[in-house]
Amino acid sequence: MNNIKIITDSCADLSTDLLEKYDIDYAKMNTVYKGKESPALLSWDDRTPKEFYDILRSGERITTTQVPVNEFKRIFTEYLDKGYDIIYIGCSSKQSGSVNTGLVVSKELKKEYPDARISCIDSMNSSIGIGMLAVFAAELASEGKDHDEIVQAVCSARKRVNQFVTVHSLDSLKRAGRVTASSAFFGNLMGVKPILISDADGVQTPIKKVRGRLRSLEEIADLLAGSIGDASAQTVYIAHADCDPEEVSNLKNMVNDIIKPKDIVTVYIGPIIGASVGPDAIGVWGFGKEVTYRAEENK
Repeated sequence: MNNIKIITDSCADLSTDLLEKYDIDYAKMNTVYKGKESPALLSWDDRTPKEFYDILRSGERITTTQVPVNEFKRIFTEYLDKGYDIIYIGCSSKQSGSVNTGLVVSKELKKEYPDARISCIDSMNSSIGIGMLAVFAAELASEGKDHDEIVQAVCSARKRVNQFVTVHSLDSLKRAGRVTASSAFFGNLMGVKPILISDADGVQTPIKKVRGRLRSLEEIADLLAGSIGDASAQTVYIAHADCDPEEVSNLKNMVNDIIKPKDIVTVYIGPIIGASVGPDAIGVWGFGKEVTYRAEENK
């Protein structure tokens, strides 16, 4: 049985420490700013999170691309040449075409590597929700689970990723075409903050509005507390788009007080998701109840 390499993409928002700890690699999407296309690095080697989000705060736009064909060929070939089988866990197909591109590339490579196994999984999530699944897969691989067992476990677990994110407005997501919402959620009502989830189909959609930033932080912590499974046995993730450190610390304390998880890991929302969600977004993620809400059924 070949060793298994877990690969994700720039949407996974895993920090360099987490990528190294779990031996995960990622296929790089691109950002486009002032006509220049650059790899979307989760290491933030090209610019700091503050520099990136200050560009967006100034009113300028940064657009994004999916994983290019050549990038998939590069990263898949790198590990196939080393004798690995590959499990790629990509951004929700409702938000990116990368999983479908990965499937096309994997079929082409099968002609060159007929004995290799490449699985491309639609995470049905975004941001650290993808990263959680990649970590889960990497842990299973380190335990000696085989290719099929890991794929089956990830496809089951993706339905139990619970995400609750608050943003100042839906404007950035609307411009990027990354959110499904009724007209009632758009517009900047004074002090009203939307709460978003990744629904059962992998669509980013707001489910409610809360008045005030502090209340929105309390709400996302409460929502995760009501959805999470055995918190004492799992890690809860907080991801944010260059929020004030005190605000991040306050949310971490809320999560710790209300949920009491085994651990809390805080990461930045990376360049791809960040370009869509905008500055100062912040959210919480954990494994819990199966997500059944569908935006299509609640228009």
